[in-house]
Amino acid sequence: MKKLLSYPLSLLAYFYFLLVICVLHPIQWVCLNWFGYEAHKKSVDCLGFFLLKTLNFTFSSSKVENIELVPEGHPLIFVSNHQSLFDIMGFVWFFRKFHPKFVSKIELGKGIPSISFNLNHGGSVLIDRKNPKQALPALKKLGEYIEANGRSAVIYPEGTRSKNGKPKRFAPNGVKMLCKYSPSAYVVPVTINNSWKMFQYGSFPLGIGNHLTFTVHPAIKVSEYDFDTLFEKAEQAVVSQIIH
Repeated sequence: MKKLLSYPLSLLAYFYFLLVICVLHPIQWVCLNWFGYEAHKKSVDCLGFFLLKTLNFTFSSSKVENIELVPEGHPLIFVSNHQSLFDIMGFVWFFRKFHPKFVSKIELGKGIPSISFNLNHGGSVLIDRKNPKQALPALKKLGEYIEANGRSAVIYPEGTRSKNGKPKRFAPNGVKMLCKYSPSAYVVPVTINNSWKMFQYGSFPLGIGNHLTFTVHPAIKVSEYDFDTLFEKAEQAVVSQIIH
């Protein structure tokens, strides 16, 4: 019965999602090209807010916990597990104060209104997972960017989404590059729960009645630990709070 109900609700949700990204795309363009970074940033904040409202159509919700643990006035490297597209929307909106930039797969940089535009022009980097030589300078560039501007990078070390909530093994290379080129940063572990349930049936229909949470853990100062210790602490923090 629950899955049956999700079909009409999902149609409404996808229509709303498509409407938002199509409307916000030209607004982003105008903000960036006419008014610059700050205006574009506000348009992206709005994008995150309205896209998260997609959850409402499926009687789902989202919240962030312990955001007061995020240190202010420093470059940040958010390290998180990855379960669905809603992870990105949550970071865009809930962590907007910290100007999040994403390490994203190159495929998302083409053809998606609003989303591709922001990834290409908002300070994020696009990684070709089939070409490690391309990824390294891109990560270096992002590390230097957050170090110089006091902003934040969001990286999902699993590399791909978990389809059942169970975390995959974290790969260290991306985090290591960001830490190397942003030595004054703090690594902030974040655990995401229940996001995968939105796509438990595949792309359609969406799951209904889910409560997504973004749980922030105490920050780890990059300069105070060797990388292996730092990475282990971050991974353990994220994984310890994942609900299977």
